[in-house]
Amino acid sequence: MFRIIVIGLAVWGLTACETAKGAGRDIQKAGQAISGAAQDVQNTM
Repeated sequence: MFRIIVIGLAVWGLTACETAKGAGRDIQKAGQAISGAAQDVQNTM
């Protein structure tokens, strides 16, 4: 029983890390898009 709990927690932890990593990438891409748009506006002024 203990072994199943440990394996379950390990799998859950790896899944959570992958989810956070993916969210971080998405946020980074959104930030780059905003920065690019702001740069374009500055260049046109």
